[in-house]
Amino acid sequence: MAGLELVVILACALLVSGVLAHRLRVAAPVLQLAAGILLGFVPALRGTELPPDILLLVFLPVILYWESVTTSLRTIRRDLRGIVLTGTLLVACTAWAVAALAHALGLPWGPAWVLGAAVAPTDATAVGVVSRLLPHRNITLLRAESLINDGTALVVYGLAVGVTVGSEHLTTTHISALVALSYGGGIAVGVAVAWLGVRVRRRVSALGDALLDNLTILLIPFTAYLLAEFIEASGVLAVVVCGLIMSQAGPSLGRAAARRQTEAFWSLAMYLLNGALFVLVGLEAQAAVRGLSGTALPQALLMVVAVYGALVAVRFLFLFVSVYAIRALDRRPQQRKRRMSHRARVVSALAGFRGAVSLALALSVPYTVGSGAPFPDRDAIVFVTAGVVVATLVVQGLVLPAVTRRAGLPRDTDTERELGLARTTASEAALDALPAVAADLGTDAEVAERLRAEYETHLRTLNATGAADAPGSEALVRRHQQETALRLALLEHKRSAVIGLRDRHRIDDAVLLRVQGQLDAEEARLAQIMAPE
Repeated sequence: MAGLELVVILACALLVSGVLAHRLRVAAPVLQLAAGILLGFVPALRGTELPPDILLLVFLPVILYWESVTTSLRTIRRDLRGIVLTGTLLVACTAWAVAALAHALGLPWGPAWVLGAAVAPTDATAVGVVSRLLPHRNITLLRAESLINDGTALVVYGLAVGVTVGSEHLTTTHISALVALSYGGGIAVGVAVAWLGVRVRRRVSALGDALLDNLTILLIPFTAYLLAEFIEASGVLAVVVCGLIMSQAGPSLGRAAARRQTEAFWSLAMYLLNGALFVLVGLEAQAAVRGLSGTALPQALLMVVAVYGALVAVRFLFLFVSVYAIRALDRRPQQRKRRMSHRARVVSALAGFRGAVSLALALSVPYTVGSGAPFPDRDAIVFVTAGVVVATLVVQGLVLPAVTRRAGLPRDTDTERELGLARTTASEAALDALPAVAADLGTDAEVAERLRAEYETHLRTLNATGAADAPGSEALVRRHQQETALRLALLEHKRSAVIGLRDRHRIDDAVLLRVQGQLDAEEARLAQIMAPE
């Protein structure tokens, strides 16, 4: 089937799945997988095969870069030891356990390790289904873990595929050299590309062109990935390291228009890429079922159940054993401040969803080995990976909300407190700078005074919100909320009036779009104020 036709079909599948997900209150990835399986019955789609290398190049850099750019580096520093342990040692243990189990159930060691590497990394994006139920620290830790464990899983995956196709040979020296090059080279390339990206973005941003600025941002993850792969290092680690560095430099680069465009573009891109992966795996899973013989299908179903059970068991065991090992080795007083309760640890264990990265690795398994023969048990790898992803989304997605409520995790107040601090500090800085800035701009005293009154009212509202028990604070906050709601409601009348001018041919469409963009920006600002924290 032609590429354009496949793109249209994928987009339609995502649209229908998204609509049904809202109406049925079912996780969208589950319906996207089901859509892919149903599409597999279409004769024209049965022969669809995507180049494995393209999947890794197109999907992974973008997904991982955005995850790393939007992850808290401060949290990574604070909980670095635990994140490194779950991102490396837990992945290796999980891959080994799954490989041993799959081998015991009939897979050769090579494909068994490929399967283990594919299902070993967790996916924080998939946790978005229940992210509102989890405290901010838990979500951040899961996202940080997924960034690290993707790189570890790719190293194991590359070795397993290389051994199976005959391009790699397992010796201690060779494996050590590959791991050192993968990690060291990936980190070095990520730092270098981030250094170059900051300087290029600073020059491009000076032009004031939001499109060029966003084109530069889009090139950064692909450049990091390709350069790392060129020297046979880990492209995943290069992208992650580059993204983490850019997360610190990015806010001081670019302008508001470019940042708004960036957020809108990447949000859509993440939805399309993640959704397309689920649909494609559903399509491949349906084809994999046809490729499995009559006796192999029950064995593959048994393997799905066994592998899923192993993933849950290994994660639970590792999270509880590792914490006691750390407590035995590190008895410093500051270590006690970072401890999590057993209930919180159970929630983290159940939040180990599998998702887009596992699917991308399964689809990236080559179709043939070096001799030209078919890659052994590729259909089983794709089928089991898809089954495990569905099991984590359905089973854990249903169980986790109840467990989270039962755990009674403390309400996360740090984010709200820091958000209030940031807003208050920003308003105070504006008030302090107002006289000098107004003088430099030659602003009339009346205009400056009116703006000062608005800032002082806003600052009093912020202080009242942070001190709800203070006299008069409740009334002040209520008036602010009513004023914001009124402004938000009046925007629709503004929009209707401008559209009416266009419909009566009194203004041009270009004028409508420009005014509508301003109204939309104002609506987004007011809606953010009205949204609950």
